[in-house]
Amino acid sequence: MSQNSVDHVRQVLDSVYRIESRRVLATLIRLLGDFDLAEDAMHDAFRVALEQWARDGVPVVPRAWLVSTGRFKAIDLLRRRARSEEIPLEPLAEQLASPSSEQDLDQVQDDRLRLIFTCCHPALSPEARVALTLREVCDLATEEIARAFLTSPPTLAQRIVRAKAKIRDAGIPF
Repeated sequence: MSQNSVDHVRQVLDSVYRIESRRVLATLIRLLGDFDLAEDAMHDAFRVALEQWARDGVPVVPRAWLVSTGRFKAIDLLRRRARSEEIPLEPLAEQLASPSSEQDLDQVQDDRLRLIFTCCHPALSPEARVALTLREVCDLATEEIARAFLTSPPTLAQRIVRAKAKIRDAGIPF
């Protein structure tokens, strides 16, 4: 693989990240039901894309490739956790391993809207709703959001962590 090939893939991947990362994340959150696992899976998928696309070429539908790869990376991570913690994995692994239908790929816009509704759930405080939406849907940095809230980044980061925990613990659907 030549340096030109790697540079080209980096440019393409940078563009795909700017345009599609929030959609990929929204779909992975819907599939996985966990903000943190979905974010880790998305970043793993982009890392793998950098290596694989330089070797094999950019796929026809990069977003679908990233969602699929992210889903498989999440399965791998859950299996590793299950082996080390001895937790039952079968139901979730089976659900994640089932092939995506064409309809799943067409629901990407709906996944983003669903993510907005999840982030703005009435169980969350208004401040948490806005902060979580700006972070997860708009991909703003925590520091940027903290400046807008006139608060410190660690305070805002903790607000976002508590909001995600409340969504998880309350079983707020996504």
